[in-house]
Parts: sequence; C-alpha cells; structure tokens
Amino acid sequence: MYTHTDLARLQAQSLKMQGFIRQQTYSPQNEKTLRRFSSWEVAELIFKVNQSTLRGRLAADPTLPQGTVEEDGRQRWYSLEEINELRRRLKVNRKSLMPPRPSGKRAMRAAIANFKGGAGKSTVALHFAHAAALDGYRVLCVDFDPQATLSHSMGLSDVAEEYTVWGIMARDLANETDRMNTSAKGAESGAALPQRRLPNSITDMGLAGLRAADFIKPTNWPTIDIVPSCANAAFVEFASAQYRHMNPEWSFFAAVSRFLDQLPADAYDLILFDCPPAIGYQSMNAVFAADMLYIPSGPGYWEYDSTTSFIGQLAEALEDLSRFSGLVPAGTMNLPKAFLDLRFLITRYEPNNDLHRAMNQAFGKVFGDRLCAHPIEMTRAVEQSGRFLSSIYEIDYRDMTRETWRRARASFDQAYEEFRSNLGEAWNQLEDKA
Repeated sequence: MYTHTDLARLQAQSLKMQGFIRQQTYSPQNEKTLRRFSSWEVAELIFKVNQSTLRGRLAADPTLPQGTVEEDGRQRWYSLEEINELRRRLKVNRKSLMPPRPSGKRAMRAAIANFKGGAGKSTVALHFAHAAALDGYRVLCVDFDPQATLSHSMGLSDVAEEYTVWGIMARDLANETDRMNTSAKGAESGAALPQRRLPNSITDMGLAGLRAADFIKPTNWPTIDIVPSCANAAFVEFASAQYRHMNPEWSFFAAVSRFLDQLPADAYDLILFDCPPAIGYQSMNAVFAADMLYIPSGPGYWEYDSTTSFIGQLAEALEDLSRFSGLVPAGTMNLPKAFLDLRFLITRYEPNNDLHRAMNQAFGKVFGDRLCAHPIEMTRAVEQSGRFLSSIYEIDYRDMTRETWRRARASFDQAYEEFRSNLGEAWNQLEDKA
C-alpha cells in the first residue's frame, strides 16, 4: 500500500537528486549562468556580418566593448550585455543592428500551446526566448505549466506558489471582486446590488496589494524575465474552480491579460507563454491573452490526432467564453477571441524518416500556409541540450563538434526567423498603445 506519505518521501529523494544535477550543470554557486559568445558567433550568427568587418570596427573605436581575449589571443568572447552595446552603437552599411519593432505598439504576446505532452512546447518557448534575446529583443516568459520545465531551464528552482500564475489569478479575483463591489455601491438607481464576499483564505494572502512587477523574476539572461511556475502551483485548477464559485461573474480567463495590461507598454518586446498540456483555467488564460498562437506537434500520427482534438476542444472552449462578450473589462483583449496569427510547427522532425516526411505533408495538406515551413529537427545536440535543461544557444560549441552544434542551431535559427517574420506581420496589425 502506498499513501501520500510514501509519495512525499519519494519526492524528497528526488529533490536531492535535483540538487545534485544542478551542481553538475550550474555554477559552483548552484546558479545557472550565461556563457560568453565568441567573436565568430557575434559576427556571423548574431549580427550576420563578416568577421573582418567586426574586427575592423572594434579596432577603429577602442571605446566599443572589446570582449575577453583567450589566452592564445585567437578569439574574443563577449557577454550579452556587451553584444547589446555593440548592437546599439554599430551600423553596417548605414543600417542599424537593432531588431525591428513597430513604434507605438505594446509587446507582442505569443502562446505555445498543445495538450499533447512531449510536443515540444517548453523546448520551443525556451529556444524562441533565447533566440529573440540574442536578436536584441527584451523578452518576458510566462510559465503556465506546473511542471515548470521552462522555469527550471531558466535557472529558477525555488519559487513560492503565490508568485506564479496562480497568485496572479488570486490577486485578480480579489481586485475584480472589489471593483464589482465598488460599482454596486455606486449605482445611482434601482435596488442595491449584493456585495460579493471572499473568504479570509483569499483576502489575508495580501496578493491584492502586490504590484504587477512583484510576480516577475530575472533569469540568467539579462534581457529575459519570467513569471515562473512551480510544482506547488498544480492545484490552480482546483482553486480556480472554487474562485469561480465565490464570484460567478469573475471573468477568470482574462486575469493574465489584465495583469499584462498593467505593465508599461515598452517594458518588453515579446511575451512568450509556455502552456500546460491541458485545456484548463491556466491554458485558457494564456490563449485569451495571446496575440499569436503557435501549436507545436511531433511528426507522428497520434500526435497529429491529438493536435486535431486540441484545436477542436479549444474552439469549443473559446466559443463558451463568448457569452461574456460586453461584460468583460479585458483591457486590450476583446470577445469573441481572435488571434492575429495562428501557426502549426512540427518538432522532433527527422528529414530522412519516411513517416515524418509523410506526416509533414499531411499537416501541410490540412493546415496549408498555417504550417510553418521550417520544422525543428531532432539532432544529438538537441537531445544533449534537453538533458541539461539548456537551449542550443546556451551550449558552447566547443563541447561537441562544431558541425553537430551548427546543424542544431541552424534548425532553430530557421524556425525562429520564420517566427520573427510572422511576429512582425502580426505586430503591424496590433492597435497602437493608448
């Protein structure tokens, strides 16, 4: 017989192993640190200029960041802060190295969602976040998944549940209930509206007094922040059902959207959501707040079948939410919910696998130009990065053959470039900030 006591004991054993793994993977301080990038990477892969061009500019202006030189003097290595200073100060052929960002627009919000476990949601979110940061964008990640894979990959492991999406939703419930009660008191005619009361278990947490920024944590990447998740936040689905019972008029699905509306419009350029493998209170918050929806899927039949079920159930859920139309103070989001862009992305793709090629063609026939042209390939380098909770961008190419590393990076680079192109088109459709 096994009870909760046995499960707790097994978890304690597992936590010890997690600590050991972090010691092997992270710095001696048990913190994940970001490596430096070689002048070869900075020139050819990040700035996409000739190495001699970059060397010439550095020699001509000694006030520019010069990086750290290897002992043999053959290679310079740069921090991301130094790379971004170079990006701000340099022009090549009279063109800025800064990434495109439409003026007068808030950050774009993209949800990576599918309820099939193992579809690559966290892998895609992690790599897109890191690629965007290397591209010069400021990124906020929101980890909706209680498995917290993205949070752990970003170096966060000690997270209190009240500072996760669950805390954001509980805070929103308190604030929205207070707003409704204030509106009821202020009614000029008719009978007084009933006051909605929340239990002390909600009001005594002090979440209503927190600022939006209190939920955001820095990562080991200087231009990436995150609203983290943790395993203890798994009860959010149960809690949210109770919260709706406490205040049936609370538009639970707009909680995260309202939270993001409280951030300065220019605080970030891109906001990425890593969704849980289910349609529930958290995932509905993610898709409602998102401007773009990316649906990753593996290249197998059962994954195709699951993706088909996912979009059907998501359609039904969004249709159910439309009954709130006209009643929701949702800020920048309106009902019925509409996405500026919708894409399907094949992951773990093996180009020499006949089944994978056949399924890619099947996806293309069904979803047409909504299917991304560049699937993410499965390579040894990708497998290795996953084992160490890192992206291919974080792995030093000297830890493997450069060709193996470049092949893996090229796959993610192509997928990200397509994402950035889609992002730009959707960004131009976004309404100007108020």
